[in-house]
Amino acid sequence: MIDNLFNWGAGIVVVAAILSASIKIIPEYERAVLFRLGRLVGVRGPGLIFIIPIIDRIVRVSLRIIVYDVPAQEVITRDNVTCRVNAVLYYRVISPDKAVVNVEEYHEAINQLAQTTLRSVIGTADLDELLSRRDKLNHTIQVIVDEATDSWGIKVTAVEIKDVVLPAEMQRAIARQAEAERNRRAAVIQAEGERQAAERLAQASEILSSSEGGLTLRMLRSLTDISNSENTTVLFPLPIELRKILPETERIMQGIARNRQANPDSVE
Repeated sequence: MIDNLFNWGAGIVVVAAILSASIKIIPEYERAVLFRLGRLVGVRGPGLIFIIPIIDRIVRVSLRIIVYDVPAQEVITRDNVTCRVNAVLYYRVISPDKAVVNVEEYHEAINQLAQTTLRSVIGTADLDELLSRRDKLNHTIQVIVDEATDSWGIKVTAVEIKDVVLPAEMQRAIARQAEAERNRRAAVIQAEGERQAAERLAQASEILSSSEGGLTLRMLRSLTDISNSENTTVLFPLPIELRKILPETERIMQGIARNRQANPDSVE
C-alpha cells in the first residue's frame, strides 16, 4: 500500500515537472525563437506555448525599443579639428529569428557598428557643420546603421548626437568669433539707424523750409515745450530773418543819436 502511494506520488511529481518544462508563457513584448534538435522551427508567442522538453529549446527576444548610449569617441573633422563626440542610438528587433540566427550577440554588434559609423561620418564633416547641422549628420548615421543591421532583423529608429566637446583653444577661438560677429551686427544696426534718422531729418528740414510759416510754427512749438519745463533760464535763439536786420537797425539808431548830438536845439 505504501509502495503504491509512493509510486503515485513520484509519478505526479514527474508529470508536474514535465508539464512545467513544456509550458512557457511569453509576454506581449517578447517572442520565443524555437529550435528543435538544433533546427530553427519558428517564432512563437505571445501567450502560452508548449515545447518538448530536452528536444526543444527557446531563445527569448525582446521587441521593445532599446536605448544605447554610444561612448564618447575621439574624432577628427574634415577641417582637422579634434573633438570628443558621444551619441544615443534607438533600435528594436523586428525579426527575432534573424536576430538570433544571423548574428551573435546583436547588442554588442550594434554597439560596435554605431561607434565606427559615428567616427567615419563625423570625419567627413567640418566643425561648422557638426555644430550647426546635427540633424543631417544624425540622419546619415541612422541610415547607414539601419541598412547594415537590416539582415540582422534590427530596425534603427533614431540616432542623436548629444555632446560635442572641443579643446579649450578652439572654444576660446569660437567665443572670439561670436563676439566679433555680435559687434559687427551692432555696428550695422547703429549705422542703419543713423542713416534713417539723417534721412528723416533731411526730409523734415526740406518740408519746413519749403512751407511758409514752417519755422515760426516750429518755434511756437518749442516755446510750448519750454513753458512746460521747470528751467528758470532759457536761451532763446533769434530767427534768422531777425538777425539779418539787426545790424541795419543798429546803424540807423547810431545815426539818429549822432544827429541829436550835433543839433540839440532841433530836438523837441
